[in-house]
Amino acid sequence: MATTKSLKKCELDAKWYLIDATDCTLGRLAAFTANILRGKNKPTWTPNMDCGDHVIIINAAKVAMTGHKAEKTKFFWHSLWTGGIKERTLGQMRDEKPEKLVTNAVKRMMGRRTAVALANKRLTKLHVYAGAEHKHAAQKPIVIDFGSLNRKNKRGE
Repeated sequence: MATTKSLKKCELDAKWYLIDATDCTLGRLAAFTANILRGKNKPTWTPNMDCGDHVIIINAAKVAMTGHKAEKTKFFWHSLWTGGIKERTLGQMRDEKPEKLVTNAVKRMMGRRTAVALANKRLTKLHVYAGAEHKHAAQKPIVIDFGSLNRKNKRGE
């Protein structure tokens, strides 16, 4: 009879990956990144452990969106003051805070059933930068050419 092996904390090993988000579709990039952060790309995936890897995303300001999402998709929040409702489109978020745009997209792809504490712990392994420079060169990240994995991953060609 086959038994399921569950990982222990001492058996976890986290790698570092680097993804360039230039002209990549936001939703596909977020789903791919969430799977790496959760560890679902490994054969030793354990749902109750943080067995994911670190992901560095550069050029978040150049991420692409399909259709008219940049102009039509809006996010609302309220300051709890009278008349304090605010809105921002995806295009405005990409121009003002591209790191937050990519981070929120990945956070929403992590899954609703994941425990909040475990999801927050996994999200600390996500490092997003608006430009091409990052401060994790000492970790020697493995470069993933996300745009060439599937023709739908990259826009503007």
